[in-house]
Amino acid sequence: MNLKFCILFSFFVRNVIARGGYRSTSLSSAAGFENESYAGSGRHLIEENQSHHPRTDIARGYMTNSELERAVKEFGRRCSHISRIYSIGESVRGFPLWVIEISDKPGREEPEPAFKFIGNVHGDEPVGRELLLLLANWICDNYKRDPLVDLIVDKVHLHILPSMNPDGFSFRRRGNANNVDLNRDFPDQFFPWNNNEDARQPETKAIMSWLREMRFTASASLHGGALVANYPWDASLDKRKNYYACPDDGTFRFLASIYSKSHYNMSLSKEFEGGITNGAAWYPVYGGMQDWNYIYGGCFELTLEISDNKWPNAKELPTIWEYNKMSMLNLVASLVKTGVHGRVFSSDSGRPLPGLITIKGINYTVKTSGTLADYHRLLVPGERYEVMATVPGYKSKATHIWLEKEATNVDFILDPEVSSDGTLLCSICDCGRKSRLLSIGYFWGTHFEVYLVLIVVLAFLCFLLTRRIKSNLLKQRSPPKRSVLTV
Repeated sequence: MNLKFCILFSFFVRNVIARGGYRSTSLSSAAGFENESYAGSGRHLIEENQSHHPRTDIARGYMTNSELERAVKEFGRRCSHISRIYSIGESVRGFPLWVIEISDKPGREEPEPAFKFIGNVHGDEPVGRELLLLLANWICDNYKRDPLVDLIVDKVHLHILPSMNPDGFSFRRRGNANNVDLNRDFPDQFFPWNNNEDARQPETKAIMSWLREMRFTASASLHGGALVANYPWDASLDKRKNYYACPDDGTFRFLASIYSKSHYNMSLSKEFEGGITNGAAWYPVYGGMQDWNYIYGGCFELTLEISDNKWPNAKELPTIWEYNKMSMLNLVASLVKTGVHGRVFSSDSGRPLPGLITIKGINYTVKTSGTLADYHRLLVPGERYEVMATVPGYKSKATHIWLEKEATNVDFILDPEVSSDGTLLCSICDCGRKSRLLSIGYFWGTHFEVYLVLIVVLAFLCFLLTRRIKSNLLKQRSPPKRSVLTV
């Protein structure tokens, strides 16, 4: 009986350790392992902790934070023609959260989808930060040599954050410098325990601000401790370990399968069918980054567990890189290889219209960009869909598409709505030289200024004519002058 309990307990710890733990304490501490010595694996937790490796041995062969910063900046110099380097904020201890953007036009807004990779969310899962630098350099070295790389650079804006938790890496523990699990620090749809954004960790706030500034179509965070592609929902209202599907469950399964099937052995998993799993079916996570991206950021995010061992020997990194390379590339390329893409325009002025894109039967809305009004809606190929574009003040339009293996492009041209008295109902119609927020009479159209000038001129002419007439009338009514005779 005791043996059976130990086996079940070790199985629970093995699975929970990858994404698990608590918001303010690490599972290693809760399980009796000191966070400084804990750097173990979800699959080899007992082995790693029994070996009592010193801390220096754990990180040997991995880049320090300073080395990571130098590597990012060196990449920016070496590959400046297709990249830019920027920071989205700082960690608790003030280390910059560096991002690499890769594109043929980095830093410029284009009607293209954007993808982000985030590594090292948990400080004791450093494989992602190493693989993301390898990915960036591999893309730089193979641009104009490999068609898949060319597709990514020319058609996608790829953003890479190698380390979200540099402080946790320094401490060799899961949480950040405040020992908070960053993957439990985001707003949660079921239990809003932390609605005050100012109370969140600086790393969390940096990610949230980043998504307000950038419109990402999809993303993935890299973790360790298992080998599986995890997708929403990550939890359920009743806190039970059951499959809980989000509105785009089919699309997420498709994206997760792209990663798993491109991987060397992830899809062969005996624990997870096809190498993918619904988060809530694995075990519930609340306050996670994945669900928050989908709900509040309009971004389809996966949580990728890319190595059984949380902190493997650095000698294994080249092999792990080769196992994951095509998965990472194919996942990014999927943004332009499938789905429906396009822009929304006004029929009266031809200008882009920011609006909403909906799919009949899927309770999820995708926003177009504010400036270019482009949209990128990921969908499962091989299905028929009804796509609708909606903009306030314009007549909505819908079209039916058959999404085959390749992506489909659909542009929408919307007509302004007109009321019964001939007034345009669009609140953002372009009338003449500037945009008005009030409704403009249909009669005046786009020549309002011309009519206004004519009215002023006519009024002035009428004023002069009236004055002339009054003057003549006064002269007619005045008595004639009398002649004075002198003797």
